[in-house]
Amino acid sequence: MKALLLLAVLLAGIWLWRQRGAAAKPPQPTKTPIQQDMLRCQQCGMHIPSNEAIDGQLGSYCCAEHLHLSEP
Repeated sequence: MKALLLLAVLLAGIWLWRQRGAAAKPPQPTKTPIQQDMLRCQQCGMHIPSNEAIDGQLGSYCCAEHLHLSEP
């Protein structure tokens, strides 16, 4: 009987110790995506983020190939 009581107290102590350790860790902040303007490719019409767009004289393009196809 004493062994069962000792085992129960030991398991309860381990459980409380683990719960306290989990609560002590601060929650990881979630990364919010950076909002960007979307630009339309003048050749194919695909929308791309402004930081990935290739600027040409007639507008923005999704790749260098489309830039060369549309502009001389």
